[in-house]
Amino acid sequence: MKRRKLGRTGFEVSEIALGLWGMGDWTDSDDRQSLESLQLAVDLGCNFFDSAWSYGNGKSDSLLGEILSRNPKQRLYAASKIPPLNDKWPASFEDHYRDVFPRNHVFDYASKILKALRVEAIDLLQFHVWDDSWTNEPEFYETVERLKAAGMIRSFGLSLNRWEPANGIKAIRTGLVDVVQVIYNIFDQSPKDELFPVCRELNIGVIARVPLDEGSLGGKLTAATRFPANDWRARYFGPENLTDTVVRVDRLKPVVPAGMSLPEMALRFILSNPVVSTTIVGMRKADHVRENIRAGDRGSLDLALLGKLREHRWDRVPGPWSD
Repeated sequence: MKRRKLGRTGFEVSEIALGLWGMGDWTDSDDRQSLESLQLAVDLGCNFFDSAWSYGNGKSDSLLGEILSRNPKQRLYAASKIPPLNDKWPASFEDHYRDVFPRNHVFDYASKILKALRVEAIDLLQFHVWDDSWTNEPEFYETVERLKAAGMIRSFGLSLNRWEPANGIKAIRTGLVDVVQVIYNIFDQSPKDELFPVCRELNIGVIARVPLDEGSLGGKLTAATRFPANDWRARYFGPENLTDTVVRVDRLKPVVPAGMSLPEMALRFILSNPVVSTTIVGMRKADHVRENIRAGDRGSLDLALLGKLREHRWDRVPGPWSD
């Protein structure tokens, strides 16, 4: 597994990272299968794992803590996230910082995450939502500085709102933020416009999430695809999005080179950008672990193919269905 520096943290992280959302929060997840996939990822060289307290109310953090404890001789990096107190995704300028990340709330959840992970310090603690209108809040500065001074966290990051990659640049320029997590994939290329240049300038780690566009770049969706009512994808791939997505994926399929799968091309597209430190992939099954890590090992795409893929950029506007 190839590794890259996670910005100025100095962490050497695997290019393919494992995201635990599905393991903690999806109704069809199986803990035994999840732990087996996590261990297989470790065995194949994955050393960066992204979790959040909201993924099953601490469940994903506990699964990750179990894997960390089973591999004490491996340097594995654990990232997690503080949920917003007002339980609102995404954040907006209409929300007051004190109602989202008050100090006591942040420290309470940081303590819970530490306990679940079974570690002395969290490698990367992130706010799960963010709006740049909060940047000048004194409590934001004090909270991050106190978390680091207390030794509870090694680095701090922000998970940026869907399709709002520039809504975090002001916070990055404060010097408090070490890492950002942002949606970046073949369709969602806008982080390259403003965010990535700032990250390059200030040596900020970049975690690319949603590499397969919530599954569409797996290539199996059709206009007839339906998800159970209690599956969040039933809303995301509802009437406002499914048809357009299937059309765009169908246009993309002829571009896939012989001997390469669509998911492999999607992952390698992301890793072809040197600003990206790692990309998070949900991998609940052993076969998915092997396939995704193998894709990462195959390196960047050639320039001609990258040029073709840039033509598939899709600039979208957030809506209630996409939250």
